[in-house]
Amino acid sequence: MSGNKLRPIRIALLGCGTVGGGVVKLILRNRDKYERMLGAPVQLAAVADLRVKLVAALGVPAKLITRDAAAVVTRPDIDIVVELFGGHEPARALIMKALAAGKDVVTANKALLAEHGGEIFREAGRRGLAVGFEASVGGGIPIVRTLREALAGDRQRAAYGIVNGTCNSILTTMTEEGVEFGAALADAQCKGLAEKNPALDVEGHDSAHKLCLLVALAFGVMVKPAQIYTEGITRITQADIAYARELGYAIKLLAIGKDDDGAIEARVHPTMIPQRHLLAGVGGAYNAIYIHGDALGATMYSGLGAGEMPTATAVMADILEIARHRLAEGSARAHAFGFPIHLMKGASVKPMDDVVCEYYLRFMARDKPGVLGAIASVLGSHGLSIASVIQKGRGTAQTVPVIMRTHDAPERGLKRALAEIRRKKIVQSAPAFIRIEEKL
Repeated sequence: MSGNKLRPIRIALLGCGTVGGGVVKLILRNRDKYERMLGAPVQLAAVADLRVKLVAALGVPAKLITRDAAAVVTRPDIDIVVELFGGHEPARALIMKALAAGKDVVTANKALLAEHGGEIFREAGRRGLAVGFEASVGGGIPIVRTLREALAGDRQRAAYGIVNGTCNSILTTMTEEGVEFGAALADAQCKGLAEKNPALDVEGHDSAHKLCLLVALAFGVMVKPAQIYTEGITRITQADIAYARELGYAIKLLAIGKDDDGAIEARVHPTMIPQRHLLAGVGGAYNAIYIHGDALGATMYSGLGAGEMPTATAVMADILEIARHRLAEGSARAHAFGFPIHLMKGASVKPMDDVVCEYYLRFMARDKPGVLGAIASVLGSHGLSIASVIQKGRGTAQTVPVIMRTHDAPERGLKRALAEIRRKKIVQSAPAFIRIEEKL
C-alpha cells in the first residue's frame, strides 16, 4: 500500500436480518466518516442471505447479493467476514472456513462462542487473525473492550450482569404494573421485546451464553454453558415481587460471575438485590454490567442490550478496529479475551451446593400454633438462621404465607432443609426461594 489513499477494506456480511440490516445502514450512512477515520473506504463487497428482495430493499446493489455464503468467505478480495446468521451451524463451519482463508471475523453469535469459542479463538490465534465479538454481550454496551483493555490493569473479582432485555422488561412490567408473569410476557411479545417462543430468554439460557464470555473476559478462564447453573424467571410471582419490595429488594435476573481465588462461581438466576443499588434501577429492555475490581472498586456499564442499531453499532466498532490493524499492515491482533488463548484453561466452577448467600423463603403454612417454630427448627438444624419474618393474613384462611429472610448459608443446607420441611408436611405446598445478593 503506497500513496495517500489506502486500499478499501472489503466486508462480506453473512445474514441480513435485524442486526445485519443495521450494519448495512451504518456502512451506507457513515461511509464518509469511516473513510476519514481509517484513511480508506469501508466497502460492502458481498451480502449472503436467502432473502434477496429484503437485502435489495436496504439499498444493496443486486450484484453484491448472493445465496452462497460458503463461496463468499474464501473470496480473495474479502478482508473481514461478518457472521450474523446466529445458531451453531452453518455459522461455526463458515467462521472456521473464513479463518482458514486468512479472513478476520466479526460475530454477534454468543451461543456459538459460548459453546465453540475455544476452537474458534484458538484457530484465530494460531493464524494471527482477529475475532471481534463486542455485539455478543450487552448489545451496544462496550463491555468487551472495557474488560479487555480499560480494566486490564486491575484484577476483577466479580461481574453481575442484567444481560437479557426480554427478562428485564418482563420483571419491570411485573414490578410497576402489578401483573403476573404470563401477562407481562404477553405484553413483551406484543411490543416485540419477546419472541413467539421465548424459552431461550425466560429460562435464562441466553444470559448463560453471555456469562461464559464475561467470565473469560473478567477472569481469564473458559467455561461452557453446561457448567453454569441456569434458572429463569417463569416461577416468579407477583407475591414474590411484593414481598421483595417490603423487604427492601428488587428482583432481577442476574448473570453472576465471581472469582474466589481461582474457584469460579458462574450462575444465572432470579436474584433479590437492594432497592438502593444501581442495578435495581435498570428497567425495561436495558442491560447493565456491574464489575468489582481489586484496585478500581465498583463500576457499572449500562445501555440498550439488543435491537437493530445498538447491536449494529457494536459490530461496526469491531469492523473498524480490525480495519485499523489491517491498514497498518500489522499481523498482531489483540487477544480476544485479553489473555493469550493458548494459556487459558478451563474454569474450576464452584458447585451450586457450595455457593453461600442469603435467601428469601416463601411458605404456605397451616395457620396454627407451632408451625413457624417447626420451620425455624428445621432450618436451624441445617445451619440456616433467620434474619427476618413476615406473616400475613392470620385469622380467616386455613393457610397463610410465611416469608423469611435468612442469613448467609451454603445452598446445600438450604436444599436439605426445604426437602425435610416438605417431607414432614409442615407446609401445604412446595416452598419457594430466591437467592439474595446483599453486598454486590
